[in-house]
Order: sequence, then C-alpha cells, then structure tokens
Amino acid sequence: MAKVGVIGAGSWGTALSVLLADNGHQVTIWSIDENEVKMLDEKREHLMKLPGVKLSDSMKITGDLKAAVTGKDFLVLAVPSPFTRATAKKMSAYVVKGQIIVDVAKGIEESTLLTLSSQIEEEIPQADVAVLSGPSHAEEVGRRLPTTCVIGARTQKTAEYLQSMFINRVFRVYTSPDILGIELGGSLKNVIALAAGIADGLGYGDNTKAALITRGIAEIARLGVKMGGKIETFTGLTGIGDLIVTCASVHSRNRKAGYLIGQGKSMQEAMDEVQMVVEGVYSAKAAAKLSEKYDIPMPIVEEVNKVLFEGKSPSEAVDDLMLRESRSEHMSLQWEK
Repeated sequence: MAKVGVIGAGSWGTALSVLLADNGHQVTIWSIDENEVKMLDEKREHLMKLPGVKLSDSMKITGDLKAAVTGKDFLVLAVPSPFTRATAKKMSAYVVKGQIIVDVAKGIEESTLLTLSSQIEEEIPQADVAVLSGPSHAEEVGRRLPTTCVIGARTQKTAEYLQSMFINRVFRVYTSPDILGIELGGSLKNVIALAAGIADGLGYGDNTKAALITRGIAEIARLGVKMGGKIETFTGLTGIGDLIVTCASVHSRNRKAGYLIGQGKSMQEAMDEVQMVVEGVYSAKAAAKLSEKYDIPMPIVEEVNKVLFEGKSPSEAVDDLMLRESRSEHMSLQWEK
C-alpha cells in the first residue's frame, strides 16, 4: 500500500482517486475550493463533475496543500493545465527530494511553449516528474470500464513503480521513456478535437470526422517528431488512441465546445456552457506558435485558431481546408521511374 496525494478534485482527479483507493492505497484528495472539499467530504461523491461515482470512506479530503503533499509516496497532479505552474509553485516548499509527481493534465504553456512536466520541473526541481496519458475519460474510469493508459518517466524504475501502483483488471498501464511525445500527443489532440466538434456542429458526417482524425494525427506526428518525440508514440495510445476518443466521445469537453461553436456560439459562450476547462482552447495558440517555430505546416490547427480568435466562420474554415493546394498524401513515397 502506498500513501498518495491527489492534487486537484475535478473529474479526472476524483476518478483516479477512486482507482487508486480500489488498489488498496491510502488516498488524500486536495481541492483549492472549500465548497468542493465540503461536498466531497460530506456526500462522498462529486455531484457536479462525476455524479454516481462514490468515494470510499477511507479516502481523506482536505483543503490543506501541505497535508496533501507531506509524507506521500507519490503525488498525482490533476489540476487543469492553465493552473499547473501556479499549483506546482505552491507545492514546492512541501515536496522532498526525489518525491514522485505524476502529472495527468494535458496542455502547453502559451508564453513559454513548455509542456506541463517541464513547467513542474522548473518549479519543483527536486521532484521526480512523470506523466500519465491515454484514451481515458474520467466518466468511464470512475465507472470502472476497461481503459488503457501509458506512464512516461525519466527512468524505467519510476515508470514501472507507477505502473504497479495504477494497474488493475480494468485499468491497464504501459510504460514509455518518451515523455515529450506523450505530452505533445495529449495536448495537441485537444485542438483537433475542437475541429471535430465544429464539424459535428455543422452537421457533417463520419467521412469528415475520419478525415480530421487522420490528417490531425499527421499534423501532430510531424511536429512531434521534429521536436524530438518518437513516431511510435504518435501511432500508439497517447497519440492516435487519445485523438480518436477525444474527437468521438460524448464525454469530451473539447468536442462539445467545438460542437457548440459549429452551431453558432462564440468561443466564450461554448466554454461557459461546457462548465469545465476546455484545454484545447488554451493549447491552440501554443500549437500555432510551435508550428511556426519548427516550420511544420499544421492547416487544421491554423484554421481552428482563426475560428477561435479571429472570428472566422466555421464553414469558411472547412472550405479553406478542402480547397488548399493539391498534394500527395505521403511526400516520402516516390513514384516508380
């Protein structure tokens, strides 16, 4: 049994807390919101974000960050990506050298273009930082439906330790040394999911969705490999796997926000209606900047940014994607002479 601090009590933090408690670990959940702490403590359920998923009586709920961090064998950082750096900064004073922090959010910081693990390492240099990612909606993990994920870590020892902490009969965990590729796949797929939702909102069909998923992973993989990620990562669970589930699932907040935009709502109206952090909106500008920095064309990402931030109509964005200059699907393939 391990002592685990889960920092962040949203849907994903709550679902993983239930999973870890099922595995026999002693779990403490922290929230910055006093009302959320009270609700979880009294109702033993997140009534808004994960209704129907009960917390065991053994789980502790706290608003005291020091208590949630101190003395824990490892920490799960589950706050939304825009708050990762600020939360890590607050945690730093309580984290001891070598303490494992596994980040489970997905995003890229627009101002620095850093992944979340890099932000955490800047704020908590004494920590051993890892990541958990894959096609895994909290609503299904909380209901104990079969799910697969990947742990990325700097060392095999840390990856395999965390694998043993999370894995069970409904949650299969793989390991990988490619932290960068895992994080890029997890954050950039949210931007493509916005495009998929927009297409759904416009009333387009499965052909359109398949095209967005396929061309979307091509954009993500080209950029990711140029940045140092591994192609195997983008063809695996944290690449194409995560992209499929986020583009297609009714649980996907990014797809839902895109759907509302496709139906005519503004970005802000869509975010307000979803009532959770739509991480693709925060990653979109960073993705466009990375595209420019590494000289990798990302036409879907470019059009999503124009719809979100420049007032371009979704239907016009689709037209412009379809009518771009003709080209070969795989430029590396050559015709026989």
